[in-house]
Amino acid sequence: MKLLLTSAGISNTSIRKALIGLLGKRISDSTALFIPTAIYGIPGGGEIVRKVICGSLGDPFCDLGWKSLGLLELTALPSMKKELWMPMLQETDVLLVGGGDCQYLCYWMKQSGLTELLPTLLNKMVYVGLSAGSMIMTRYGTTYGNHTLPPDADKSIGIVDFAIHPHLDHAWFPENSLAKLEKLAATLPMRSYAIDDNTAIKVVDNNLEVISEGHWELFEPDKK
Repeated sequence: MKLLLTSAGISNTSIRKALIGLLGKRISDSTALFIPTAIYGIPGGGEIVRKVICGSLGDPFCDLGWKSLGLLELTALPSMKKELWMPMLQETDVLLVGGGDCQYLCYWMKQSGLTELLPTLLNKMVYVGLSAGSMIMTRYGTTYGNHTLPPDADKSIGIVDFAIHPHLDHAWFPENSLAKLEKLAATLPMRSYAIDDNTAIKVVDNNLEVISEGHWELFEPDKK
């Protein structure tokens, strides 16, 4: 299993080097699939998807100079035969999973069957998450509520046993101040990593490493 769980994408040289190390080859020699689904769970999602693909919004992600870049829209998969989209998954080097609404993304990962496939796929590909795309791999996720999913729908799939709180101290997200995230972390039964947009968490099998040129904090659960 090789995961690179980012707050905002490949935002600095250290995170880029970590990605190349996980790939074991140059980015220009690697194929990628981008999953934009979570972005449609937030206002203006369609335009945000376009900007992320073009590289005109946020840090590099889709626009890193991949050998090839495909799109995998999870909401379309339940109505398609697997033989139309499985080969793309089986042949790609990297799965790029964009940010947005954790609950919406998690729902469609399950509906599409991708959640069941992930344990096998992660044996041979690198998973790179951005914000919600990172959070759903942990035991903690959030929802923006801009959908009609059941209120008890899962917000994460728990591949790794910790929580991620991205966009630490970001001006766009006042609820992500260090003080507020510390209070949130204190309510959770697992350890939490609050990471800013210059930080990522690299997971290789059972080994975890924080990759950062910015600010991050680790909060341990209350043992009482």
